[in-house]
Amino acid sequence: MRSTNPCPCGSDTLFGRCCLPLHLGERLPATAEELMRARYSAYATANLDYVWASWHPRTRPADLDAEDGVDWVSVQIVDTAAGRAGDDAGEVEFIARHRDGVLHERSRFRVRAGRWFYVDGDLLA
Repeated sequence: MRSTNPCPCGSDTLFGRCCLPLHLGERLPATAEELMRARYSAYATANLDYVWASWHPRTRPADLDAEDGVDWVSVQIVDTAAGRAGDDAGEVEFIARHRDGVLHERSRFRVRAGRWFYVDGDLLA
């Protein structure tokens, strides 16, 4: 994906000004929602290195396999609880659509060593 394309996270901002700097480590997400959006963009652009690195070390898998054939289309933030700058934990509920269906999850995030990490999530109906 080019930096001049719209960001997959749905922010109405160019990828190069939104999630790409996070993926490249040029800056850190300030909130749990920003990390969730960056992780969605990483899945949408097949950047599994970022997905893995942004997963909390206590809960992340040993490795990640690309989900062959999953074509992510859009993400919608449904709800957030805490997770703002200065918080140490937060939750983000989202609906991510792909060509073959929908992923609806309430994700948990924590700050560790000054960085937001994805911990885990509950799939919702």
